Amino acid sequence: MLITTSENIPGKKVVSTIGYVKGSSARARHAVADIFASLKNVVGGEVEEYSRLLQQTRDQAVERMIADAEKKGANAIICFRIQSSTIAQGASEVVAYGTAVVIESN
Repeated sequence: MLITTSENIPGKKVVSTIGYVKGSSARARHAVADIFASLKNVVGGEVEEYSRLLQQTRDQAVERMIADAEKKGANAIICFRIQSSTIAQGASEVVAYGTAVVIESN
């Protein structure tokens, strides 16, 4: 699956536009990560536990967006975007979305 943030793909022709596709994932922090985060607040530095958690959440959201596009018959996604938000204290949601298209295959 070819994914791009731009509206077109250089050297490729969009044969048809399928439309909006999305994938989302919500994750909550856990007590162990919160303990390490508290320590990092004192000494400074990256909170690696949170970074890993957010990366896993982003990856899952993108995988779900790709599955949505494949189910609809797309072979590419243009205008790709990703957003995150806090949905509750200690929980975040990541949404990946874009426009599913069929591009020429050569």
